[in-house]
Amino acid sequence: MAHSHPGSSPGLWLVWLLITGAVLMYALAASRRGGWSVWRSASFIGGGALLVVGFSTPVMAWAHADLRGHMAQHLLLGMFAPLLLVLGAPVTLLLGGLPAQAARRLVRVLDSPPARFLTHPVTAMALNIGGMVALYATPLYALSRELPWLHVLVHYHFVAAGCLFAWSIAGPDPAPRRPSLGLRGIVLFAALAIHGVLGKLMYAHGWPQGTPASLEEIRSAAQWMYYGGDLAEMLLLAALLSIWFRRETRLAKGRPASQLTAKQCPR
Repeated sequence: MAHSHPGSSPGLWLVWLLITGAVLMYALAASRRGGWSVWRSASFIGGGALLVVGFSTPVMAWAHADLRGHMAQHLLLGMFAPLLLVLGAPVTLLLGGLPAQAARRLVRVLDSPPARFLTHPVTAMALNIGGMVALYATPLYALSRELPWLHVLVHYHFVAAGCLFAWSIAGPDPAPRRPSLGLRGIVLFAALAIHGVLGKLMYAHGWPQGTPASLEEIRSAAQWMYYGGDLAEMLLLAALLSIWFRRETRLAKGRPASQLTAKQCPR
């Protein structure tokens, strides 16, 4: 039997509190830093708002009762909210507000081999898109309806893997030795292709199996995933192209294209 109503979980209060706290801390840091982009602030706050909606009681209940609701929640938590959060450039804001010594330590962490491996676009795609394949092409989704801890873990994975993938592809934050724009573009198009194929397979074969959802409901959810995922990834592509455009503009003006400024990476 599936676990009890997910929207009644007392743990949701902690999730809402953490999201609200992160948004308030970001807003406070932005207000203290002169000249911080209003658009970046709006993006991060918007991402936080989408997370709150995705974890809200009505959406949690809808996602539990209807596969289409689950897919809508997946798009909110795993694709649209992470993109907005990443475009808010939280690491850049953090670096600008830290003392020089602490900023240097953070940059060293970002430049460590484990961090570079985890934030590499291929690794991020494997965790993000690979996680979707594992969830919908195997009995994992049906199992997550039976095990409350797995159900919670799936949602947290949506958010974390979505943020990691968006940051690895088009994050505006400083990242020492970030892979080239060309490689990031190739990985993004590969993710688009895999995501699209997964949606078509779900529609054709009635994945995920082992759920009480009807074939019509599954096919409708697959369409939500296919078209909603395409929209999110097109927005991610637009963010990547904007980075390329800004870099070309800097180069045309004779300015260095490095993402790490002296202030962001103090010596």
